[in-house]
Amino acid sequence: MAVGAEMLYLATNNSQYLTDAESFHQHGSQWGQSWENKYTASMVLLYHITKKDVYKQDIKTTFGNWLPGATGPSAVPYTPKGLAYRTKWGSLRHAANQAFIALIAAEAGINPTEYRNWAKSQIGYILGDTGRSYVVGFGVNPPTHEHHRAASCPVMPASCSHDFLDMKYPNPHILYGALVGGPGQNDEYDDVRTDYVRNEVALDYNAGFQGAVAGLKSLHLRHILH
Repeated sequence: MAVGAEMLYLATNNSQYLTDAESFHQHGSQWGQSWENKYTASMVLLYHITKKDVYKQDIKTTFGNWLPGATGPSAVPYTPKGLAYRTKWGSLRHAANQAFIALIAAEAGINPTEYRNWAKSQIGYILGDTGRSYVVGFGVNPPTHEHHRAASCPVMPASCSHDFLDMKYPNPHILYGALVGGPGQNDEYDDVRTDYVRNEVALDYNAGFQGAVAGLKSLHLRHILH
C-alpha cells in the first residue's frame, strides 16, 4: 500500500497519495525486500520524494544490519564466501533484492561508496566471483537442473509429465538468465531439480537481481564503479 501510494504520487503529484504513503510506512530497521515485505522500497521512495531525515535514518538503520560486521539479533549473517544470508529459501534473491535497494539509496546520496561496493559484491557472488555462477546459461558451471517445469520437459511434440522432475540429465531447454534459489549458509549447493528450496526459479528472484545488474552497468558506463 505504501509503495503503491508513492508511485501514484510520483505519477499524479496528488498530495493525498503522499499522505497515505507516509501513514502506511513502518519506521525502523526492516527485514529486507521480498515479495511480502516492501518497507525497504517504501523508505527509499519516501526519502527520494521528501528528503526527510527520518526516512534516511530508516535506510541507514536497515543497512546497518545488512552490511558485514553488524552485531545484534537483527544482524544478517554471512556465508564463508561472502553472501549476505538472510534465509535458506531462495537465499540469493534476498541478497540481490537488497543490493538493488542499496544502489537506489546510493543514488540518493546515502553512503554511496559503501552501498555500491556492497551491492557489487553480492551480485558478483551470484555471477560467479567465488567459483560458480547461479544464473542459468551464464558464466562458469551454471545451474542446468533448475526447478522449472517447461525447461525440464522434452522438446515437443514429446509429452511431458511429473516423471521428468526426477530425471538426472540437464534440462533440455536453457532458461537463460534465470536466478536459482542459491546455496546454504556454508556456501553448499547441489544442482538438483527436486530441490525447490535451492534450485527453484521465480519472478521475485529475478526482479531485484536484474535491477541491480542494470544499476551496476549504469555505474560502469558513468565511470563511477569498475
